[in-house]
Amino acid sequence: MNIRSCVLLTVLLLAFLPAEAQCAMCRAVLESGGGQEAAKGINNGIVYLMAIPYLLMAGLAYVVYRKFRNKKAV
Repeated sequence: MNIRSCVLLTVLLLAFLPAEAQCAMCRAVLESGGGQEAAKGINNGIVYLMAIPYLLMAGLAYVVYRKFRNKKAV
């Protein structure tokens, strides 16, 4: 098993860990209110908003990769 596959395996295993994206102040305010459903909803919204820019950049990188790959083949 080479280093590349070890790194890939580690990244894939860490991707399944639950993420907590709330800042300390948001979490304190939401948890003090007693409504745990509101806290979970806010946390899910923050994770969603955090993921969109990464997905857009990955899509852009894929398009650029395909363009350069097609130019080399021609």
